[in-house]
Amino acid sequence: MFDSEFERNLFALRQQKLEEITKLGQVAYPNRFPASLEMVASTIPEIRAKWGEAPAEALNELADAEKPRVAVAGRIMAIRQQGKAGFATLQQGGERLQIYVRLDAVGEQAFALYKLLDMGDHIGTTGYLFRTRTGELTVHVETLTFLAKAMLALPEKYHGLADVELRYRQRYVDLFANLDSREVFVKRAKILKAIRQFFDARGYLEVETPMMQPIAGGAAARPFTTHHNALDVDLFLRIAPELYLKRLVVGGLDRVYEINRNFRNEGVSTQHNPEFTMLEFYQAYANYHDLMQLTQDLIAFVAQEVNGSTVIEYNGHTIDLTDWRRARMLDIVIENIEKLFSIGATPADFETSETVSALIDRCISVVQKEGEYSSIETYLKETESLTDVPEKVRRIYFLGLNTIKVQLQTLGSVGKVTYSLFELLVEPNLFQPTIIYDYPTEVSPLSKAKPDDPAHVERFEFFIGGFEVGNAFSELNDPVEQEKRFRAQLDQRAAGDDEAHQMDEDYVRALAYGLPPTGGEGIGIDRLTMLLTGSKSIRDVILFPLMRPEKQKGESEDQA
Repeated sequence: MFDSEFERNLFALRQQKLEEITKLGQVAYPNRFPASLEMVASTIPEIRAKWGEAPAEALNELADAEKPRVAVAGRIMAIRQQGKAGFATLQQGGERLQIYVRLDAVGEQAFALYKLLDMGDHIGTTGYLFRTRTGELTVHVETLTFLAKAMLALPEKYHGLADVELRYRQRYVDLFANLDSREVFVKRAKILKAIRQFFDARGYLEVETPMMQPIAGGAAARPFTTHHNALDVDLFLRIAPELYLKRLVVGGLDRVYEINRNFRNEGVSTQHNPEFTMLEFYQAYANYHDLMQLTQDLIAFVAQEVNGSTVIEYNGHTIDLTDWRRARMLDIVIENIEKLFSIGATPADFETSETVSALIDRCISVVQKEGEYSSIETYLKETESLTDVPEKVRRIYFLGLNTIKVQLQTLGSVGKVTYSLFELLVEPNLFQPTIIYDYPTEVSPLSKAKPDDPAHVERFEFFIGGFEVGNAFSELNDPVEQEKRFRAQLDQRAAGDDEAHQMDEDYVRALAYGLPPTGGEGIGIDRLTMLLTGSKSIRDVILFPLMRPEKQKGESEDQA
């Protein structure tokens, strides 16, 4: 519980203060404010909304009986005493309000209580509103009620925690110490509200599907496993709700959406957390082209509802969420190869393993320095710590291209290599809203093949701010083809791809009852929140992100 001997001593000191407070007739941990059920307290936002613009003469010159009286509670964020009077700042609901406490107004016992208060304590007050000589809206306190003692000290600078990791670990402190952090999560709630408003207005039905599933399906990801004791079966925490939502479309729920928690047993980064929130929605009798326009409308609507504007600032870029580009994946990969490496490339370079391997070799020759090696772990660590940005980018391309070449040699999949080249060379540079469509079949086992090009599927992802935000398909609804795709995934799994999809025979059976032409899409709520709040890390928009366990004091580095 205690991080230091100082905290232990402070806790003991505040326990003594709490005992002294109870001797004054106050309850140590009361259960309501005001104590009387006949009284109702105002919130600080309500008081500021009603009286925040009232001039001094409208408050200070009223007769005592006409002065606006309030009952308000909050956490003390600043406190100072000067002789027989003092000021404090209360915080509640994300806003602050000053109070003024005078001995002759509250009496000796209440003023003795005031002198025992610390920053972080919760108190309740009643009194009337006035403005100080500096114009600050203030409560002239007439009664003072103790509500809870902060047994540990607030951060040294109460307006914010300096240690970013500590903010994530102790979000309960971060939320009241950093009002900007609090505002992020208020906006997150508004984002969810706007999404529901958007889909409800278009006839979609919000549903809930299982979080524990017998087959980890709907995405290419490594799942978390658990065991149900009563049924004696192994289960997976869901990696996506997709297959269950499409079962609902088979059942006649033509437009459905779910805001869901997913779990993927993968790495942690500024854009990835093992537990995350997704929006998934499905529309019968539509395809991926219909969802492209729906996506553009959705993102613009949510931004306008939450921020009052469709223009955002993110990572130094001004982004207009109404101005979108659309491009085929192969076309934009070729475009970026030509731009980054100044070499010619055509679709013919992606026809076979041999031609794409030759293209990768040409790219490597542009960025490789004489004698440079590509697979030494220490070299990768050196690259991560580089401050020379052009050299760091060169090395990232060099290492990435060599990794992709090994992938090609291992799996022999031109489609997967095309996708890997896109992730390396294109995705990080997609700051403006961009829809990338027509993905290789090998990386899209659940989407419908293009009628005139079976090597590609009717799928798109959209990117903003340098990362993917959403993923959509024209859903595959041929049960025979779906079973064939699942079996191909099993072959990839046997070859060492542990993220390849498992066989789901019940889903194939559901398709056999008839899934109408359907468009489906998943959008990352966490990433969308990052964009609309200007947050650089996914941990900034998740209340309690997963963290590495802290080392115990005295634990050696070898033990950690």
